[in-house]
Amino acid sequence: MTDLREATFVPTGDRVLERGAVRRAPAVPRKSTSDELLRRAVDVLLATAVLAVLAVPMLLIAACIRVSSRGPALFRQQRVGLNGRTFTCYKFRTMRVGGSDAAHRDMIARELRGEDTKVDGSCKLHADPRVTRVGAWLRRTSIDELPQLINVLRGEMALVGPRPCLEWEAEMFPPEFHDRFAVLPGLTGLWQVSGRSTMGTLDMLRLDVEYVRRRTTWLDLKVLASTLPALLRDDGAR
Repeated sequence: MTDLREATFVPTGDRVLERGAVRRAPAVPRKSTSDELLRRAVDVLLATAVLAVLAVPMLLIAACIRVSSRGPALFRQQRVGLNGRTFTCYKFRTMRVGGSDAAHRDMIARELRGEDTKVDGSCKLHADPRVTRVGAWLRRTSIDELPQLINVLRGEMALVGPRPCLEWEAEMFPPEFHDRFAVLPGLTGLWQVSGRSTMGTLDMLRLDVEYVRRRTTWLDLKVLASTLPALLRDDGAR
């Protein structure tokens, strides 16, 4: 198989991380064209419908973010997607501008070494001083993720898939989890409906690979159907 460990660019010009989350070509069998077209059609139709229904509430949320803290309402960040290519991911801003992510990086590194980082049952960074009051509520309800519907319409994400990770996270992931990059990242996924912040990074990566290897349109529909109940019962949110 092609080894991408040392690669910096692919021929198309799309970026591959230098220490590469994608260290070799994904070994996951490709789905049929008809299956992929059906999945894409469902993604576009549902994303368009949700954006149309929630357009006014999303504008109100954006106004609350702008009023409550300095900075833009919409947060743009480079994330790693299909085949290790980066894209601009959209979210509602939940943090104060200019905060350091050193503590977060350290926590992820410890989790990948197998350390237990849970505090009060959560693997999220405890009492993160960067998170605003409005941001804490947005995170708890996962409303901060709604702008990623734009990424779904742009074809950079799917409704269901592995969580779109940060570039520095992808560089740290062990190579046995490279298959998570064989599909588009998702707005929701097995991790989100299986406990979210109660599960550490290694657990999330295992679920990502499990999803990729079991991936069917039926599984996607089941994950979508499980997402709202998980949100309503505050399932593992932090």
